[in-house]
Amino acid sequence: MTYIIAQPCVDIKDRACVDECPVDCIYEGERMLYIHPDECVDCGACEPVCPVEAIFYEDDVPDQWSQYYDANVQFFDDIGSPGGAAKLGVIPKDHPIVEELPPQSQD
Repeated sequence: MTYIIAQPCVDIKDRACVDECPVDCIYEGERMLYIHPDECVDCGACEPVCPVEAIFYEDDVPDQWSQYYDANVQFFDDIGSPGGAAKLGVIPKDHPIVEELPPQSQD
């Protein structure tokens, strides 16, 4: 089990969750953040600090964002498990469902 980041994060990337994560498992794509499912320790520290309420425990993801579980897992298919996001910085890609979205309002 793991936490995932859903659509409300797209084009926002507040990063409060990154600062709160004790294991550095939240990676930054071009348009949103992603939680590495193999590195997340399910502590839940990221969820309450997200100002746009984009983080959910995988069993609690609202139906309209259910595909974001796969997006968080598949984002790491070609990256593997780097063992920490800080050393990578922004990864110059996003999952296709994020890439296909029009720019999201920052309101």
